[in-house]
Amino acid sequence: MFTKTRLVLFIGLCLIAAAAFAGYDMSRAATDEDEVTYLIGVSQANLTEPWRVAMNEEIAMAAAKHKNIRVIFTDAAQNSQKQKKDVDELLREGIDLLIISPHDAAELTPVVAKAYKKIPVIVLDRAVEGYDYSLYIGPDNKLIGRAAGNLTVDMLGSKGGNVIEIQGLSDSPPVRDRSDGFREVVEKHANIKIAGRIVADWQRDKAEDKTLELLARNPKIDMIFAHNDPMALGAYRAVKKLGRSDIKIIGVDGLSGEDGGLKLVRDGALQGTFTCPIGGKEAMQYAVDILHQEKGIPKKIILRSTKITADNLAEYLQQKQASEEIRPEKKRIVVGFSQVGAESVWRLANSESIKNAASAAKIELRFSEGNQHQDKQIADIRTFIKDGVDVIAFSPVVEYGWDEVLGEAKAAGIPVIISDRTINIDDDRLYTTFIGADFVEEGRKAARWLVDTLPGNNPVNIIELCGTNGSAPAIGRKMGFEEILTAHANFRIMGSETANFTRTEGKKTMLEFLHEFGKDIHVVFAHNDDMALGAIEAIDEYGLRPGQDILVVSVDATKQAFSAIMSGKLNCTVECTPLLGPELMKAIKDYSIGKKLPIKIITAEGIFTKKNAAQEYQWRKY
Repeated sequence: MFTKTRLVLFIGLCLIAAAAFAGYDMSRAATDEDEVTYLIGVSQANLTEPWRVAMNEEIAMAAAKHKNIRVIFTDAAQNSQKQKKDVDELLREGIDLLIISPHDAAELTPVVAKAYKKIPVIVLDRAVEGYDYSLYIGPDNKLIGRAAGNLTVDMLGSKGGNVIEIQGLSDSPPVRDRSDGFREVVEKHANIKIAGRIVADWQRDKAEDKTLELLARNPKIDMIFAHNDPMALGAYRAVKKLGRSDIKIIGVDGLSGEDGGLKLVRDGALQGTFTCPIGGKEAMQYAVDILHQEKGIPKKIILRSTKITADNLAEYLQQKQASEEIRPEKKRIVVGFSQVGAESVWRLANSESIKNAASAAKIELRFSEGNQHQDKQIADIRTFIKDGVDVIAFSPVVEYGWDEVLGEAKAAGIPVIISDRTINIDDDRLYTTFIGADFVEEGRKAARWLVDTLPGNNPVNIIELCGTNGSAPAIGRKMGFEEILTAHANFRIMGSETANFTRTEGKKTMLEFLHEFGKDIHVVFAHNDDMALGAIEAIDEYGLRPGQDILVVSVDATKQAFSAIMSGKLNCTVECTPLLGPELMKAIKDYSIGKKLPIKIITAEGIFTKKNAAQEYQWRKY
């Protein structure tokens, strides 16, 4: 095996080859042997797609800014077996960190997990199964599909029309998600019909040939949605060959360059495209932070996609250029934070984390509590706007009703960060990023544990204690829990009521269910630990044994929950960390120097039972 110093010539050649795509000088980085501190391996799924070539270019350009970092690039050539060998070879070469964009997420999951046991791993573009990696960075492909659906609806108008969908590799995760999101929107409109689907494997020429074939069979097509810009270009060439000028075409990628989506929109070949952020630059930025053991590293980064049409192309290019300029750090940053309230142990720990992290980062924090009332939070945000703070952050009590006040913040030029709970608004440009948990995945985890714990076909009756009506955690956890149970007909939610995330209401609501259903209840699923602890008190009072006669599953993983697990009264708790302060302050400082923030920053989440609760209990801070 080569040492790091002996590897430099080889790595330099790899960097020069990658840099050739971007046309910049890598000679110093390739020859300065004595400065090598870190080796980073990049395992790319293929280099046939322009989007992936651009990803490698971004990584190489970002790496060139760090004289002590060297990068080795490998190309799996659309072959999972080759990619597995590539990763094994990179590990043998002694890399300090792996960046991988998997050809097949499921097939590459074991090799990523194996690498993660040895070194940090950043997964790009396609998420592997489970959480055995340091960080995932990628787009929200379902959101891109929905956005494409909305643009299709707008462009076809009240008249409607027939649409062709051109997909990439059959059954790949991006294809499934983009198609699901697209159909979710257009199928709500009876005047729009998806008249044909083409699988073109992300390739321009294949898209051109298959579009010609489809249009020959069915010429009554009004619009084409292609899952990437090269396929959209292929469709445009087919349409042009047929002498058609009446078919609108939109794509995805939004790359610059001769055949990139931005130029195609400018030239009128495409009526629109959606940026699918590459993530190479972000991967290198976070790789450096991970190697330097920086605080506030999240588990997932979901990159923001932007709709590009002729109407906003110039504005987008101007903003893109400005976002690449790093500014000096401000000496004084003032942040206004509106907290939802103090309804639980989790929330108190969340508030404490934010205050402590602000103090450590030397950020001036103006903290207010909404006391579970949206009107109070809106008033607090308006006070922050009036005071001219640098950043506004808040944890919303409910998902809806924020458009107006966030519009006021945007008009004032104040960026807004959403913390812990998501919001639902028409224009996601009204906020900069969301920092928190994946609530749907938390619900899924709780249901998966339950299904694995109670195998077989015996009936399982479940009581669900929900969080505050309209809140993002309640909506997401319920959605994820029910999603998993739909595949298991013997699991039935026999009662579902809100208990507002509080222990008192959790007990009261559970007592009502016990008096109604009694011993027919087999499981309680509570949307947080406080409600679960209240339910445990109710089960005890009723004369049944919580954790035995009735299994109890919850979300949060607080210290009190661990105590209940160790005493045998709580069976499982899914982690939703309240310690979001470091991530929030890192995002604020990154934004203040001009770094572009992703649309979502997702924290790490574990799952705890009697097997591992005692081990974690002593370290729990909340």
